[in-house]
This record gives sequence, C-alpha cells and structure tokens, in this order.
Amino acid sequence: MREFIVEADGGSRGNPGPAGYGAVVSDAATGETLAEAAEYLGTTTNNVAEYSGLLAGLRAARELDPQATVHVRMDSKLVVEQMSGRWKIKHPAMKPLAAEAARVFPPGRVTYEWIPRERNKHADRLANEAMDAGQRGELGVSPARTELRARGRSASASRAALDTPAARPVTPEPSGPSGPSESSAGGADAMVSRAEAGSTPAGKAADDVRAAQAVATPGTETAAARGPASATTPSSGWAPADMGPPATFVLLRHGETPLTPQKRFSGSGGSDPSLSDAGREQAERTAAALARRGTVQAVVASPLARTRETAGIVAARLGLEVSVEEGLRETDFGAWEGLTFAEVRERHPDDLNAWLSSPDAEPTGGGESFADTATRVAATRDKLTAAYAGRTVLLVTHVTPIKTLIRLALGAPPEALFRMELSAASLSAVAYYADGNASVRLFNETSHLR
Repeated sequence: MREFIVEADGGSRGNPGPAGYGAVVSDAATGETLAEAAEYLGTTTNNVAEYSGLLAGLRAARELDPQATVHVRMDSKLVVEQMSGRWKIKHPAMKPLAAEAARVFPPGRVTYEWIPRERNKHADRLANEAMDAGQRGELGVSPARTELRARGRSASASRAALDTPAARPVTPEPSGPSGPSESSAGGADAMVSRAEAGSTPAGKAADDVRAAQAVATPGTETAAARGPASATTPSSGWAPADMGPPATFVLLRHGETPLTPQKRFSGSGGSDPSLSDAGREQAERTAAALARRGTVQAVVASPLARTRETAGIVAARLGLEVSVEEGLRETDFGAWEGLTFAEVRERHPDDLNAWLSSPDAEPTGGGESFADTATRVAATRDKLTAAYAGRTVLLVTHVTPIKTLIRLALGAPPEALFRMELSAASLSAVAYYADGNASVRLFNETSHLR
C-alpha cells in the first residue's frame, strides 16, 4: 500500500479578502513530489482557504492511488485539531468543507500533524502564487495534479515561476508593561480536570477564531526558551497523529506569606518566608478542592519554603509524596527583594525602567532577568513533560514561573508577564501534547472556596 504526505495551506489577504490555497502530495518513503494543486478562491477567509487546500490535497492523493494511506501536515492548528476530532467545528462555512474532506478517504486512512509554518513553505508558496494570479485577473487557475515521478520530472518543472509571493498579514503585538511579580493578592482557586485542560481551541493570528480561548503554538526568544518543538518526524516520512493523553501540569501558586498582601518582591534571593495563617488556610481549601476532583497523580514543588509548605498540605490531603524541582523556584530579584514596587521606583528608578522595558534586564544587584528565568523554566518544563507524559501533575511554584509557562504555551511576548494577574493559591493548567503543542486553562475565581 502506498503512503502519501499531503502538505496544504491557504491564505487570505485581508481575512476575508482575496484568497487562495496550495497543496503538495509527496511519496512518504522517498519524499519525492508527486502532485501539486493551487487555486484562487476569490474573497473568503483564511480558514476556508486552508480547508480548501486540505480538500484539494486529499483529492490529488486519491487520484494518484485511492487505496493509499495519507498523512496530512499543515501549519493550521485549527484544521489539524478539528480534523483529528479534538476540536468542534462551529463555523458554517467550514463544516461542509471538513465533511467533504473526511469523505475523500475511508476513516482511519488519513492522519494529521501540525507543523510550523517554516516547514510548510512549498504549499505556502503555491497558495501565494494562486493569490497573485487571481489578483492579476487570471481567474481560471485550477488545481494541477500531475504524478511527476512517473513522468521523470522535478516538482519545480510542473509549475509557472511567480517571483512575488506575499506573506499573510501578521497581527502586531502589544507592548507596555507595569507592575512587579509579587503584586497580585487573592485567595484559593478552583481545579481543572485533565479533559478540561486540553479542551480550548485557537487558530492563527488573523483567523476567524482569534477570539476563542487560546491554544497556541510555542515560540519566543532563544531555543531553550521557546515552546516545545514539534514531534520528530521519522525517516518513513510522517509521525503518528494520535498524540495520546497529554502531560497536564496543574499550576498552583503558593499561599500567602506575610509579604504577599504588602505586594513586596519575594523571589528566590530574599528571606524565603513561610506561609502566613491566611496562606495555610488557602492551602487547606485548595487541597480540599483538589481532593474532590481526584485527578492529580503527582506533586512537584519549588524548593522554597512557601511552596514546599503549600505542597505538603495538599499532598497530605491527596495521599501523595512531594518531589522538589529546583527549576520551579521564583526569579531572584536581587536588591529588590522585600521592597514594594514604589520603593524600588524611588531607590532604583533607572534599573526598574530598564527591567520593565526588556526581558534581558536584571534587577539591581545581580538579580535574574526574565529571559534567564524563561530559559530555566522552559528546560524544567521539557524535563517534567518527558517524566510525566500522559499524567496530571500538580506543580506548586511561584508567580513568574507560572506566568512564564503560560506565556510560552501561548506564544505570547515577554511583556505579557506584566499583563497577567495571579492570585495566591490560584490554579491554572497547561496540557502538553506529544506534537509539541499546548492548551491553557486559567482559573482565578476564589469566591466559591471561601
């Protein structure tokens, strides 16, 4: 039985706007290009164009061999997750396209994998060529399906060379931070089950699903601080699309310390305070909520006193042991430890302004930059993801590590750290899948636990 790789893409210059798709069929064993498809679609959205590219690629593969198995690679998280059955399809324009794509081959003969855009350049180029041709008035562009290997030709010989492919629009990222790491006050929080943690969709920037709850492809800064890479592709040409159950990290910020209500910097280089009475009460309430859920299978804590104490209270209620992970410690805030934001502003204004402006800036006195924290946290994430694949783990840690894990999962810029509020004893969750993608669920409501 033959095995094909289908790489497909679609774009819209305006979303909705002039749109087109491209698709490539290649031999899974040799990597040789066998067929191409490209078409101008007129005015429609990114998502519709992407689904159209998928449909064209599957049809081209079927024309080559209706008995083949197919592995689809796309840089659209939305299409991959929906066609894999993990996300629902709600948009009325996409439902018929998805249904038609599902009928091209029998169930079980097509698998799906998300890949970064830079690994989908061939299909992306074809989509842009189709849009270019359509905008020049060449509306008769139709899919080209040619088995090149049988004719002894290269892939490039089968298509016209258009030298001005246009990239999709990119939504500009916001900027402008405010506020210190330890400035959020609050109480205990709710818990999320493994199924809930991996249930929220999102798509590319400028997609129709932009307003949905976010599931993002990772990536920022250095290689170590980026989100997890996509799954390694075997030499046979594709990786299995069934990612299995994710490693789910339930992220618990420690309970209050005497410094928390005063909104003072409290990192790994300060006095290492223990929980206050209020913090211990918060930990007890959180432990009860987690016990009711019954989904946590392991507990891992930062080495600092407040996190180990919080973790110990929760683990005792759950009947689990606590493992300590150095990489989960809070950022070292140097000479700012124990100070309020206003006090830092008064004593070290230039250093504070630099810190608020750049993730590479260090707090006064040789503290740890957010960029360094991100590198450390990303390495810890990778270590724990491998160790707890398919399990739900409670990570008891601090403001900056939790915000960093969420930021990396969302692919958000470093300044996003200053735009998240994280209450004491609050819970969030990130589910990491084997293809390197992640889904995020945030909980910061405490009233029902009080």
